[in-house]
Order: sequence, then structure tokens, then C-alpha cells
Amino acid sequence: MLASSGGASHAPVLVGASAAMERLRIDIGKVARIDANVLIIGETGTGKECVAESIHCASSRARFPLVRVNCAALPDTLIESELFGYDRGAFTGAQQPYPGKVRLADHGTVFLDEIGELSPCAQAKLLRLLESHEVFPLGGRSVVKVDVRFIAATNSELELLVEARAFRRDLYYRLNVAMLCLPPLKERRDDLVELFAHHVREFNRRYDAQVGAPSADLVACMRAYHWPGNVRELRNLVESIFIDPPVGTVGVEHLREPFRRLFAAYARSGDGERERLIAILQETNWNKSKAAEKLSWSRMTLYRKLSKYALDDRLPHKA
Repeated sequence: MLASSGGASHAPVLVGASAAMERLRIDIGKVARIDANVLIIGETGTGKECVAESIHCASSRARFPLVRVNCAALPDTLIESELFGYDRGAFTGAQQPYPGKVRLADHGTVFLDEIGELSPCAQAKLLRLLESHEVFPLGGRSVVKVDVRFIAATNSELELLVEARAFRRDLYYRLNVAMLCLPPLKERRDDLVELFAHHVREFNRRYDAQVGAPSADLVACMRAYHWPGNVRELRNLVESIFIDPPVGTVGVEHLREPFRRLFAAYARSGDGERERLIAILQETNWNKSKAAEKLSWSRMTLYRKLSKYALDDRLPHKA
């Protein structure tokens, strides 16, 4: 997944044709049609902000702002001024009024990122906001009604935090009207080549380069890797290639550290033979003769490997 850096007029791009991504697109469309609060759950780097943008851009609020709030960087002393705003003279240094992020998003969407990091005090103040849809600016004289939708995101298991009394149960239920669970990249291996190509196109344009597609060995390495940093980690890998960009096919030898060392060790180990075989078969359009030639195997060896890895029944009947 990749989020556009633009506003509501720039819908983000959701990359991938895997079953997991198709289900996610359908769910985003369903959630966008209603105006309920949304809770997005996913590991770091899976594209939670991108999904929030997608929901906002497909909703009836798309003409209005999407305002992001990083809850992990919101101390108790600043939550009211940051969210609710303040009038001039509300405190030392408040020389100009500030509407606050909630009012900046009026008629639009507030994206509460890393919601699981909020302190108990901040949770209580946020709960009041969700219940009343009113803000009281610091130094103000009256409450201000706001019309906003809330989308929250977390890489924490909020249910466990609720059971441990580290996260308010009532706030959890306020946020969790609609839940979207994002799959990690290791569960979207069929999207790896498309994601790689997407980021290569992005950086080819930016750096005026001519980097091409990944080699079969590199694809096999990517498919075997567990990607703890998810799509963000893959994007970083691709961008690092442009430090010394090759022209044409990208091999394991073109990677920067630590990926070069990690993937080269993997390629030498033979542990990824099944993934390499799959990658070669895909590269040769499932032609067994061409695959055997590229692998420097006899046809008998190829058939033995297909049987060993339970791949023979998956292949089309091609020569």
C-alpha cells in the first residue's frame, strides 16, 4: 500500500491484487458509505494511514479536510490545546487564537493515529469529545459544536489493553463501530512483485533512473523473507537500490545492506529452493522446459522438485 501525500482530492493508491487486498478494498467501500467511527488495526508499516485516507476520500466528507493526530506525541498538558484549540491570551505565549485540530477538520475526518498510546487522562478527554461532539477552547467562553468523523488506528491489541485496564472500555466501544484488520506483508506474498514494481516506477520518475524488474532469485528471496517492517520496509529496500541504481533487472547483488547480506545468505543456503522454483516458473510463464533450462536442471530433476514441493498439481499442463 502507498498513501498519496495529497489531500482529499488525491485518493491514495492501494497496490496489490491478492485475495487479502481485494477483501480490504471491498471493506473500505462498505465502511466509506456510512458515517460511523472506524478502528483500523495492523502492524507497523501495513498502511493504516493510507487506508484512513481511502475511507475519507470515498466518503461523503471527501471535500473537507482529513486531519491527522499522532496520539503517541500528545502529552496530557497539550491535548486540550492541540485538539480543542485556544483563544488569544489563554496562556503565556498564546498571542494568536488557534482553532485546534478538531475544528480544522470540521465536516471532515479526524485520524487518530496510534490510539493505543494515549494516557488515561487523554483517553477521558477524547471520550468526552466523541460523546458530545463539542470542544471548549482554552480561554474560551462557550462550547463549539463540531461535525467530524473519527478514524482511529493502532498496532496494539486494544482488547488486551482493555482487559488490562490500560485502555478505557467505553472509549474502545466508541471507536470500534467498524473494524478493519490490515494483513501483514508476509500474508500478501503474491503482491510483492507488484509492490516492488510500483515503488520502482515511483523512484525511477523521481531520480530519472532506469531500474527494471526483480530477478527470479530476488523474487524468491523477497517471498521467503518475513518483512517485519511490512510495506514500509519494502519501500525502503527499493529506494536504497537507487543509491547506485542498475539499468534493467535488479538482482540480489544490487541490494544495499542489510538486505544484500541477508538475501545473499538466504540464496546460498538453499532454504529458499521452493520459492526460487516458483519464481522461475512464473518468470517463464509456467513453461517447464524453459524453467529447467534457467535452473540448469534436467527435466527429471525438475519433475522431482515439483513433486517434492507439492507443486506439480498447481501447474498448468505446459511443456
